[in-house]
Amino acid sequence: SPHGRSKKKSRKHQRFMERRALLEQKGLLSPRGHLGSQTPVEGSEAHATLTNPNGTTALRCGKVPKPKRVVSAPLSPSASPDSIARHHSVLLSQGNGGAKKVRTSSLVLRPGKYVAIDCEMVGTGPQGKLSELARCSVVNYEGDVIYDKYVQPELPIVDYRTRWSGITRQHMKSAIPFKVAQAEILKILKDKIVVGHAIHNDFQALKYFHPKDRTRDTSQITMLKQRAGLPVRANVSLKNLASHLLQKKIQVGRKGHSSVEDAQTAMELYRLVEVQWEKELAHSLPPRPPSPITDPTADSSQYMDDQYWPTDLMASSL
Repeated sequence: SPHGRSKKKSRKHQRFMERRALLEQKGLLSPRGHLGSQTPVEGSEAHATLTNPNGTTALRCGKVPKPKRVVSAPLSPSASPDSIARHHSVLLSQGNGGAKKVRTSSLVLRPGKYVAIDCEMVGTGPQGKLSELARCSVVNYEGDVIYDKYVQPELPIVDYRTRWSGITRQHMKSAIPFKVAQAEILKILKDKIVVGHAIHNDFQALKYFHPKDRTRDTSQITMLKQRAGLPVRANVSLKNLASHLLQKKIQVGRKGHSSVEDAQTAMELYRLVEVQWEKELAHSLPPRPPSPITDPTADSSQYMDDQYWPTDLMASSL
């Protein structure tokens, strides 16, 4: 009957209003809007929760649009320079190309990918001419200190070189053994892109060699010297680059250098030319050879060849 249809319609409208009130209460629907004007939200709330007539709740999927976010995939620790360059190209294409946006995106996608290091050395051996590690500082991409310790050299200290190193006899009271420091520092550097100025000196003090394609030496980069208006072939100090490009004064006074300040400055210089530098490296460095263990295209049957068998095992089988 017409009365029955009206009653049925009324109940249906009532359920509609209950659902609408629930969506408004959860903030998924504007109080004066319609169901089609729901505002997109992130996470689990992107699904509208509706109450069924029997009192149970159900997720209404596909009705609330999720915000579109275009990001490049995170880079693995073993990413090649070419992959890093492509990553930066994607970041540049998403915004206005500003370095600030690239730095922010890099942090979100690659936390802990970069570190900068600086070491201070003292003189040991005959006449104190042998340089040994006495302090090491490591900072992250943002310049925050993640490691800073004084280190006891393996040989007796002959010259503290305080005017340059900032190291005094007092600092050695809290110093840790070289082997302990070396293990701690190398654990931090593993699989990282390491930034530094004349960084080969730091690696030498650590008795360590870092892969070339993951090393960024600000003393060797031409574009920094060009920006500073300095001779390309000249050996430019970190102090001069900081003064010309960052308007920053470092290594002043007679108390010696601060390895924390030097590491932070090297990272600032790297970030200044990060995108351009990575693109150039992608074309200049040879590609990393694929690992037979991790390369899915490697044919495991090749390892059955004689050349892969241990020599002692081959001798016993003859």
